[in-house]
Amino acid sequence: MPSIEHSEAVATGAVKPRRIAELALPAFGVLVAEPVYLLFDLAVVGRLGALALAGLAVGGLILTQVSTQLTFLSYGTTARSARFHGAGDRKSAVSEGVSATWLAIGIGVTIVVVMQLLARPVTELIAGGSDIAGEAEAWLRIALFGAPLILISMAGNGWMRGVQDTMRPFRYVVVGLAVSAVLCPFLVHGLWIAPHMGLPGSAVANVIGQGIAAVFFVYALIRDGSDLRPHPAAMRAQLVLGRDLIARSLAFQACFLSAAAVAARFGAASVAAHQLVLQLWNFVALALDSLAIAAQSLIGAALGARHADAARTLAWRITRWSSVFAVVLAAGFALTNSVLPGVFTTDDDVIAQTQLAWWFFVAIVPIGGVVFALDGVLLGAGDAPFLRTATLGSAVLGFLPVIWLSLAFDWGLVGIWAGLTAFMLLRMTAVVLRTVSGKWAIPGSDIQTRATAGVGELPETK
Repeated sequence: MPSIEHSEAVATGAVKPRRIAELALPAFGVLVAEPVYLLFDLAVVGRLGALALAGLAVGGLILTQVSTQLTFLSYGTTARSARFHGAGDRKSAVSEGVSATWLAIGIGVTIVVVMQLLARPVTELIAGGSDIAGEAEAWLRIALFGAPLILISMAGNGWMRGVQDTMRPFRYVVVGLAVSAVLCPFLVHGLWIAPHMGLPGSAVANVIGQGIAAVFFVYALIRDGSDLRPHPAAMRAQLVLGRDLIARSLAFQACFLSAAAVAARFGAASVAAHQLVLQLWNFVALALDSLAIAAQSLIGAALGARHADAARTLAWRITRWSSVFAVVLAAGFALTNSVLPGVFTTDDDVIAQTQLAWWFFVAIVPIGGVVFALDGVLLGAGDAPFLRTATLGSAVLGFLPVIWLSLAFDWGLVGIWAGLTAFMLLRMTAVVLRTVSGKWAIPGSDIQTRATAGVGELPETK
């Protein structure tokens, strides 16, 4: 049950900044832990030579594409679990985690079976049938066994965020990645008594670490005394929510893959500069997304406790904090525009191309402060259908047309980043108008009541 102090804060929307930080900082740690480990993995494999590194890049891209589209296992579960948590029904909140975990196992096993059959043609398609495909296939066939484990961790993150426990997931993920980081150089290079496995050793280390994290998340459900049997009704409801979030994720993929393809056609310096600035944007997105995760949890709890007015107040309070944080970040990047690119490259052509995108990047950081916060608010409210439509509309009307026009008219990185700016402005307009309307703030412990209810009070559902 939530504490009396916390319940009063939820009821009034007066959640303190310290509480936001307690939720956001561990969530940020989870978000950045995997990218940091991947950099370490690249450094270890890189000592094997360019062929192994290329194989890891291709194999990693395929594994990422077949697993990260399923973010509804975390974000959707957070929204549903937070509603029950806010209503004081911890048993149902944790039960959402059980259902999400069964979905993770079922979907993960399906991915393993299907992708084992397709591993060779897919790697050959992406790598162009070269020696790189052989390296990538060897790595991928092992790494695929981690897919169910990755999805179990996503489900675990989801329900724990919903009950406002972000520290345990952080510990579980860090321990798993730490084990992988220790094993990776030993297995890849055959250090001490370990076998010399080469590139496949990286995949084995990954799967072992992912397995440890997954075991922790399953143990958390067992320790909580949950009924571990599948709950078909809850699983169907999560899949309905997942459908909208997957469509939204695919829109992002279409946009950024198009941007990379167009940047590549302007030459090596352009694509390198685009990737450099994009990685900085991805870091900013992770930082802002940690606040969005806090918003999800708190908004879901407020609505589950039937405090719709407090949820609206809290929505704008978190958005203000996110905006201030984003402005500070933008100011930092603006002040370092002549220095920071040089940290990543000494190529004068790349640095010159970086400057073409830099000020677009600086401009969209404050916009992102609003967009990410309100994304979290609407996700916490279970307003996934609206977010799906808004993202698809912004991509079709803003990002994609400008991206391809920049190729046709030779606008270079200016056109690409103008497209991203248009995409973010359209998304900001959509989520601000939706939040102002209040139509998302439907109270009740069961998120599925959104499908049949209008604005206002709902009958109590458990």
